[in-house]
Amino acid sequence: MALSWNNQQIGIDLGTANTCIYVEGRPQLINEPSVVSRNKKTGEIIAIGKEAYNMIGRTPENIETVRPLKDGVIADYELTAAMLHHFINSVGIKRFVKPDVMICVPSGVTPVEQKAVRDAAKSAGAREAYVVEEPFAAAVGAGLDVSSPVGSMIVDIGGGTTDVATISMNGIVRSQTIRVGGDKMDEAIIQIVRDVYNLHIGLRTAEQLKFKIGVADKKFANHYESMSIRGRDIATGLPKRLLVEPSVLADALKDIVHQIIVTIKEVLEQTPPEITSDVIDRGIVLTGGGALLHHIADVIVQVTKVPVFISDRPLECVALGTGILLQNPEFMNKRLKDRV
Repeated sequence: MALSWNNQQIGIDLGTANTCIYVEGRPQLINEPSVVSRNKKTGEIIAIGKEAYNMIGRTPENIETVRPLKDGVIADYELTAAMLHHFINSVGIKRFVKPDVMICVPSGVTPVEQKAVRDAAKSAGAREAYVVEEPFAAAVGAGLDVSSPVGSMIVDIGGGTTDVATISMNGIVRSQTIRVGGDKMDEAIIQIVRDVYNLHIGLRTAEQLKFKIGVADKKFANHYESMSIRGRDIATGLPKRLLVEPSVLADALKDIVHQIIVTIKEVLEQTPPEITSDVIDRGIVLTGGGALLHHIADVIVQVTKVPVFISDRPLECVALGTGILLQNPEFMNKRLKDRV
């Protein structure tokens, strides 16, 4: 079935940590945390997106702040539908216009999981909902020539998953998805600060540590200064301020970085030699929030001996890719045949 090109089109990178939205004709993307706050007793939704994110760790016991997606797939269908409905309405679509929506999913999700995403989008107000693999959209958004017979490799390190794929001639040649990404990094940071410093910190503090002084390998730790944080002393239960060393974070993140590198090597080993040769010539492109981890490209280069580049807009590549794909009716009609 062909897409209807008379309708408003929206592309959504529905991420575990953040949702990035492309709206046809808009120069700026919308980026919101994938977070919902609700009353645990009544089920009433209190806040969604940035407003809900700002409530993390600051709400009374009867209000919980949750992420309705886990490891790149829907963990709470009703909250996901409510979140999508909020985001779709927030982009200013006319009340009686139902848009065609394309949503990105990890390459390893099952058909059942894909259907759950499409159903959630339609429940949220989409006229039609389509899915496309995240690494493919990321490659398009990063400016790679996916239609060429010359192969490319993309590594999209998101919040819940890391997608690794080789791409050629408008298709994914080989791919793997691991349920490891920015969320696991945050959890590892929270745990190591607890173990080393006897301090309990929240998610937001862990994210700040990751982005400011998180390093992919301990050898780069001396490039960054210690960071002052506040938390709760586990022994006394009282507030406490202390300095966290970058080398400690490197210890926390090394296993996660190792898993990503192992996956890259496995995909390269499974890829036909001709395309592997293309990747050696053209390099590996990193996208997603995890691409911003300091020196992760350097570590991948050291292990794979392949050039590695970070895309210009790593956080937005997937959503940008949906925007480009939505403007290509011939490609979309050929590739997206799953109309709900």
